[in-house]
Amino acid sequence: MNQPTVLFVCVHNAGRSQMAAGFLRHLAGDTVTVLSAGSAPADQLNPVAVQAMAELGIDITAHQPRLLSDTAVQAADVVITMGCGDACPYFPGRRYEDWELDDPAGQPIEAVRPIRDAIKAKIEHLVRELVE
Repeated sequence: MNQPTVLFVCVHNAGRSQMAAGFLRHLAGDTVTVLSAGSAPADQLNPVAVQAMAELGIDITAHQPRLLSDTAVQAADVVITMGCGDACPYFPGRRYEDWELDDPAGQPIEAVRPIRDAIKAKIEHLVRELVE
């Protein structure tokens, strides 16, 4: 099987999708190509999401929110949405999943940790599916 490409999409591409991308890069290494984007990207990453990931030794500070493009969706084998709804373009032949996760925007670290941990569990499951 070719190296799979996974695209994570949320509205602002500043919290959930960036944490998911960070976990997938950390857990799958170079066995998976990781993309993330947002339908209305923020100016910068959510600092509390960055802090939550740093607590687990994962640095996502080098990544910036990006605008979702048809090109990114077409490049992906798996498209995982996190609350972007109808803003995500659909292309046949891709696997689509929608993960119900609370938005960490404006939340304190105590509220973001459980979101982070839920994302980590989903990513661990995804890695088992894609890599093994």
